[in-house]
Amino acid sequence: MPESLGKIKTGVGLQTQLQELEKPVKDGKLFIGVPKETSFQEKRVALTPPSVALLVANGHRVIIESKAGIESGFDDIQYSEAGAKIAYDVRQIFEAGIILKVAPPTSHEIKLMKSHQVIMSPLNIPTFSEEMLNELMKKKVTAIAYEYLKDEAGYFPVVRILSELAGSSTILLAAQYLSKDFKGKGVLLGGISALPPSKVVVLGAGVVGEYVTRGAIGLGADVRVFDNNLYKLMRLQNNLGRRIYTSSIIPEILQKELQDADVVVGAIHSESGRTPCVVSEVMVANMQEGSVIIDVSIDQGGCFETSETCSHNKPTFTKHGVIHYCVPNMLARIPRTASMAFSNVISTVLLGGGEHHEGMDKFFRHNAGTRNGTYIYKGVLTNQFLSERFGKKYTNLDLFMTADF
Repeated sequence: MPESLGKIKTGVGLQTQLQELEKPVKDGKLFIGVPKETSFQEKRVALTPPSVALLVANGHRVIIESKAGIESGFDDIQYSEAGAKIAYDVRQIFEAGIILKVAPPTSHEIKLMKSHQVIMSPLNIPTFSEEMLNELMKKKVTAIAYEYLKDEAGYFPVVRILSELAGSSTILLAAQYLSKDFKGKGVLLGGISALPPSKVVVLGAGVVGEYVTRGAIGLGADVRVFDNNLYKLMRLQNNLGRRIYTSSIIPEILQKELQDADVVVGAIHSESGRTPCVVSEVMVANMQEGSVIIDVSIDQGGCFETSETCSHNKPTFTKHGVIHYCVPNMLARIPRTASMAFSNVISTVLLGGGEHHEGMDKFFRHNAGTRNGTYIYKGVLTNQFLSERFGKKYTNLDLFMTADF
């Protein structure tokens, strides 16, 4: 038996439980809690065993709820051998200083939080309520949204890696929902000899848009990409190594292209708040019956006026004869790959936070990218979009950094 597995408690009529041997934690190190996700049919987990082992090797403590990784293919024994403590009561998880989630916090989880904790999770603007915001502020927590975290180069590392996955899986979803079995147009996504190719319109030339475009071109589809960032459009052309149809988001041109599109993908990412809504309901009403809309931007509000947040239990709805797929955590369909990709990025961010003797406070002071992802700092609202949405005062987080905590 591996020595790191610790002692095993057994008893008559009791289920076998794993007890990880306590390890000393140095000053300034992190105490990280990972609860089992319970909402949005979420199957992913925030940390995988290899990432846990990396964090523990650097002196941090990790406590994970029992069976938190089971849907992603990681069992409790793997986590225990990596050095994590296994918790059989979710309240133990919320004793940690930093709570990691891959789904937005639920009202129940917010109630379990302690004063001055740090929670890192998606924000998911459509489902985020004023009541949740008030409760987080009341408890003086620090809340960080993954989708707004930046790295030293100014990129969004979590968004980027998950966008690659989302882009690749989106084109597979589009092909599925175009089939007659799902009440689509009954056409093949792509093209074959002597038949014109299907038409795919992509809104956004970022990472999601690029990988959607790559997949669609690989299948032989005719792809049109729209974005108001000319640099992104030029970069897309260069990355693909070929010329494709690109355009700024001009309503008259966009409406014309949508009328005979088979698939339209919303892949616009906002750096600070809600995704801009660029497709009106009138445009959707003029699309062909059985065509497919996949709004990857739904976690930031969506870029179609007709978009509504869906779940994996009912991932689509039809409006004006057009099939809409608007699931904010679409990557829960591929939990193992998504968990590994996510965990690799977020563990690196945490290692950076643990390098400072004073812990996360000093990390905020010296890391502008993490400050960019923070929407509540010690109970104070620091996100302008949420301030405008809920009519609350906000303070620029950089102003806090000028004070000596």
